[in-house]
Amino acid sequence: MKWCEVSIQTTHEATEIIAELFRDLGASGVVIEDLELLNNYITSGEWDYTDIPLAEKTDIVTEKAYLPVNGELEGRIQTFRQELKKLEQRGLDIAPALIELNELQDEDWSDTWKQYFHTEKPGERVVIKPTWESYEAGADELVIELDPGAAFGTGTHATTSMCICQLEKLVQPGMQVFDVGTGSGILSIIAAKLGAKSVQAVDYDDSVLKIVEENLVQNHVQDVVSVAQSDLMQNIHGKADLVIANIVADIIIRLFEQLDGHLEKNGTLLASGIIEDRIEDVLAAAAAHGYGVVERLEGRGWACIAFKRQADLSQG
Repeated sequence: MKWCEVSIQTTHEATEIIAELFRDLGASGVVIEDLELLNNYITSGEWDYTDIPLAEKTDIVTEKAYLPVNGELEGRIQTFRQELKKLEQRGLDIAPALIELNELQDEDWSDTWKQYFHTEKPGERVVIKPTWESYEAGADELVIELDPGAAFGTGTHATTSMCICQLEKLVQPGMQVFDVGTGSGILSIIAAKLGAKSVQAVDYDDSVLKIVEENLVQNHVQDVVSVAQSDLMQNIHGKADLVIANIVADIIIRLFEQLDGHLEKNGTLLASGIIEDRIEDVLAAAAAHGYGVVERLEGRGWACIAFKRQADLSQG
C-alpha cells in the first residue's frame, strides 16, 4: 500500500491543534519532531550516554502524519490547507507553516510510529505506559496505559507533564472533577486513579469520544469518568472541586466566562497549554473575573497555572 507523508513546520503553540487537524483527516498517529524536547532529554541526565549534539534552532516543530494514497487524499490535503488558513485568521501563529508531501511505499505506519513512544514517569507517582510495552510498577506508582496513536495526549509534552505533577498534589479522594478539552482522556484517567469520585470529560471534537472511552476501559475507570461532546462547559452538569483545562490560551480566556457557575466554593482551575507569550493575557483575564494565582509552573516555553477565586484566596 502507498502512503503519503504530510509534513508541516510550525510553532510550539500550534503543535497540539495541528495534531488534532491531522487526526481529523484520518491519520492514525502523529509524529512530532521537537528539537527543544530532544535538547531537554539530552541535558536531563536520564541517558547514560549520547553523542547527539544539542540543536541550536528549537523554535520550529515538525509534525508528520501518514495518509493512504487513494481517491480521498487530494480532498484531505485541501481540507488541511483550508483549516490552517482558518487558524491563522483566528490569530494563531502557525508560521512558517511549510508543508511537504512525500509518497512512501509499503510501510505499516500504524506500527512504525511506535518507535517514538516509550514509558515515561512525568510525576512522582504517575507512569504513562504504551500498551505494547511492559513495566513493573513500584509500590506507590499509578500506571496509565494508553495507545498514543489513538489521540493526542501522551504525557510527554510539557503542558501535560506539568498538569500531571499538579494533579498528584490537587486531587483528593471523593472530589468532583471536570476535564475540559480531554483529548486522549489521559488527565481524566489520572484524576480517577488518584481518587476522584466522579469525572466529567468533555471535548469539542466528538470524534475523540470513542477513543477516550476505549482508554477508560483500558484503565478500568469507565465507572468513574463520563464522556461527552461540549463547547467548553456547555454540556457539563453541576459543580466541580477541580476543573482541568489543558488547551490553549485563547480558549482558557473564554473559559473564565463560564467558570463561576461550574466551580465549587474553594475550587481550583488547573489551566495549561499556555505558551509563554500569552501568560500575561491569561493572568489578565483571570483577574478580570475575580481569580488569582495559587501556583504557577513554567517549562520548555509553556506555563501551567492553578487559579482560585480571590475571595477563597483571601479567606485561606
